[in-house]
Amino acid sequence: MSKLTAAITGVSGYVPDYVLTNKELETMVETNDEWIVSRTGIKERRILKGEDQGTSAIAIPAVLELLKKTNTQPEEVDLLICATTTPDMVFPATANIICAEVGAVNAFGYDLQAACSGFLFALATGAQFIETGKYKKVIVVGADKMSAIVDYTDRATCIIFGDGGGAVMLEPNTEGLGIQDSILKSDGSGAPFLHMKAGGSRRPATAETVARREHYAFQEGQQVFKFAVKGMADVSAEVMERNNLTHEDVAWLVPHQANKRIIDATANRMGVGPEKVMLNIQKYGNTTSGTIPLCLWEYESQLKKGDNIILAAFGGGFTWGAVYLKWAYDPK
Repeated sequence: MSKLTAAITGVSGYVPDYVLTNKELETMVETNDEWIVSRTGIKERRILKGEDQGTSAIAIPAVLELLKKTNTQPEEVDLLICATTTPDMVFPATANIICAEVGAVNAFGYDLQAACSGFLFALATGAQFIETGKYKKVIVVGADKMSAIVDYTDRATCIIFGDGGGAVMLEPNTEGLGIQDSILKSDGSGAPFLHMKAGGSRRPATAETVARREHYAFQEGQQVFKFAVKGMADVSAEVMERNNLTHEDVAWLVPHQANKRIIDATANRMGVGPEKVMLNIQKYGNTTSGTIPLCLWEYESQLKKGDNIILAAFGGGFTWGAVYLKWAYDPK
């Protein structure tokens, strides 16, 4: 019997309609378009508006599109993992809400929180259930409503983040396609540089924590940038070396869309030219767990069966990693 691998058999995405431009941000904080673009590469980002709208409002349309594209009945789904840093609530898991809304009544689901590396960690986790033969259809969602935890008086963070997400279907493959290898890392000593100060069990919400604006993402930009450049570049180069891949063998690099300069540094370390780098940060900013599936969704028509693809991410925690996969299907 051929070795079972977990292959992506479909991808979908969703972004909200509202576009928050750099021009509009100029009216909110002391910044300007040229400053933002030169430091991050971001020109605009999407924002989810409306009452009682959480991350599930981004994930549900993405999953519904995925089910349609892969000709999957919702009852056939075995497992749904939702990578998110902005769950609808502390509990129940956003994955449970998604499953209920899309009709995945036979699936079990849970959330995975690894900040911007969440989608990679969830993808590698979901793959295990396929590789063991336990399940046949696993959906991995990466989605975030970052506007819910961004302080729009803090120019260090509000220029970076946006809302959006995507989903992939994982299914068994016996052709040697799909996920080949992964290198996943974490280092909790990085927590002081990128975190949310209050809202967890250590510092529950009080009138004081709200008044002190402690329920927003805090980032010490220079430290995060330094660690991100090294972390993403190192694991991307390592996964290539471990699988005897040269820059010529790599069809695409799919980097987490945090900062154009971090993306460029990772590509340079791998020896991959800009024509092989998926990029949509200029349109969506950093959607945290959503960046990589959104890239795959937008570039899907350019992907070919057998393409060697490297996914790479870095996030709060610190967390970081790279996944090497062979694309499993031609454009439809």
